[in-house]
Amino acid sequence: MSEEAPAVGSVPEAVETAAREQAAAAGRVVVKAGTNSLTDSESRLDRVKLDKLVTDVMDLRERGTEVLLVSSGAVGAGRGRVDEPTDSVVASQALSTVGQSDLMAGYTASFDRYDQKVAQMLLTEDDLEDPERFRNVRSTVETLFDWGVVPVVNENDAVATEEIQIGDNDMLSAAVAMGVDADLLVILTDVGGVYTSNPKRDPDAELITAVGDNYESVQRVIGGGAGAEFGGIRTKVEGGRDVSRSGMPAVIADSQERQVLDRIVASKPVGTVFVPEEGETDA
Repeated sequence: MSEEAPAVGSVPEAVETAAREQAAAAGRVVVKAGTNSLTDSESRLDRVKLDKLVTDVMDLRERGTEVLLVSSGAVGAGRGRVDEPTDSVVASQALSTVGQSDLMAGYTASFDRYDQKVAQMLLTEDDLEDPERFRNVRSTVETLFDWGVVPVVNENDAVATEEIQIGDNDMLSAAVAMGVDADLLVILTDVGGVYTSNPKRDPDAELITAVGDNYESVQRVIGGGAGAEFGGIRTKVEGGRDVSRSGMPAVIADSQERQVLDRIVASKPVGTVFVPEEGETDA
């Protein structure tokens, strides 16, 4: 599919390098892990995947980096434990309560390997949009960072409704990253970044290594196919774009890549980097 690459557009190498160097200098990082990065093919919580994620997070913590983890997986973990119909909003809400306890138990046990404390925070859209409530969220996060604790954030699916739900942890992670003045957002998924087509179906799919001035053409590429062709990449791209417009770099990367977070903060060419608008202007 190399003939399609020019239609996507590209980011100058110097601009991409500067964005990756800015990402590497981050002192506060929000890491989002998707459901497929945490569960197996039967939607059960995969302890091997969870331990791998925790090890990657601890690579950053051992550098002195503050890390806030936005974690999907509660509904999926619940689905793997409860043999009941799950085709309604109410069922999904109930599943999240089963899965959330299992998810946090897994995180607590895994982080305990490093004597690292964690804290659970469940949020709704109201918590982000109401100024007073979000001040409370931010104050709690700052206190946890002062204590050296890793906050683990998820949407409060048990009480979220269609009217108030954040709807996707990609967008939640972007909102939280901007709200707590993070320096970098990393969205971990089960593919290696943003591609010209779905790499799970198209062996000729090409990685788009950077998104900046070419954002509109990238949007046309990922928005022009069939509904499920790109999976959940659209919301990841939207989340990355949101934070990049605020001057913060973002990276979409493969959760199963070896030492993925450590490589990102070492300026390695990992996944797809979203160039902060300030970075493009300065370049």
